[in-house]
Amino acid sequence: MSETGPEVRRIAEEIVSREGGYVNDPDDPGGATNFGVTIGTMARLGLDLDGDGQVTPSDVKRLTRAQAVTIFLTHYFERPGIGTLPHALQASVFDMYVNAGANAVTILQRLLGQMGWQVAVDGVIGPETRRAAAAAQAAAPDHLGDAYGIARRNYYFALADRRPASRKYARSRAGGKGGWIRRAETFIAPRYHLSDAAFRARVAAWD
Repeated sequence: MSETGPEVRRIAEEIVSREGGYVNDPDDPGGATNFGVTIGTMARLGLDLDGDGQVTPSDVKRLTRAQAVTIFLTHYFERPGIGTLPHALQASVFDMYVNAGANAVTILQRLLGQMGWQVAVDGVIGPETRRAAAAAQAAAPDHLGDAYGIARRNYYFALADRRPASRKYARSRAGGKGGWIRRAETFIAPRYHLSDAAFRARVAAWD
């Protein structure tokens, strides 16, 4: 996949659609966010959109959809080197990088280690990670993407286990799958999706 090709841009636009518009949830450590771009990211990039000399929630509100797509392509796909990973991983790792930063890569590195490849868990897509990912794809071409998506889903569950305030992102008010879980399963084959009963059993301890 080309790093600047139309398929990558389509993925970025889909991520923006999944992220939605402006929110400033006190339970979200990322703070004010618009189209998935956090106030911290905007400050790091110096995006003072209202020209008052500082990056505040007002600037986050001014961010456009097109600007968000450009930020994701440049800083969350090209800069981390996601385009150097096997095609089967790219969309899910890209989406997770937007959602959780370098954790997207550490999840992959731990998975590759569990599959038997020696990889440092450092959150960086370097030569070692690229070689291991290519080898894993060659060894399990029909399964690596699903395995990563499942590992990602498990990451969300573990985060919600540790942090009760985050459980509302993993479980809906009605008790079904929350946004985090549905987002991870977007990249997992339907046969590996949790049934409603399995999901409720997994989160039963949260009650």
